[in-house]
Amino acid sequence: MIERAKREDLPAILSLQRLAYLSEAELYDGMAIPPLTQTLEELEQDHREGVVLIVVEGGDIVGSVRAKRDGDSVRIGKLIVHPSAQNRGLGKRLLLEAERLWPDAARAELFMGHRSMKNLAFYRKLGYEPFKERLVDERLTLVFLEKRLPKRERRDEE
Repeated sequence: MIERAKREDLPAILSLQRLAYLSEAELYDGMAIPPLTQTLEELEQDHREGVVLIVVEGGDIVGSVRAKRDGDSVRIGKLIVHPSAQNRGLGKRLLLEAERLWPDAARAELFMGHRSMKNLAFYRKLGYEPFKERLVDERLTLVFLEKRLPKRERRDEE
């Protein structure tokens, strides 16, 4: 079940994030990528400024994603699934739920490193297409992807 994270969930999310991004860091020669160096205080800021969704199984957080409204876009970030829970559709469910948070948003946007070919294939399968790149340094280029979102009726949740 997908739910909104509470402040007390954040330390567990940060631990899961570090575990989930180890394989990404290996793609970049062990580079200290931001998901591995993010602090609890920075995650708390993400939580205050946007929405953090989680998947809980057996009392443990096994997946998470962050989303934030920016104009007509939903910015998606740090989609993570515990390695032992991957390839079961949890990442897809989290991503689709994040896209639905703001029904009037026109598009969703995210970014990833250029060597993350498995992730690129995953996002493309779900309708995301690259639209720009940004060189960070000789080891890393960020690839930005976007997806046009269908117009939906606003849900009366609050």
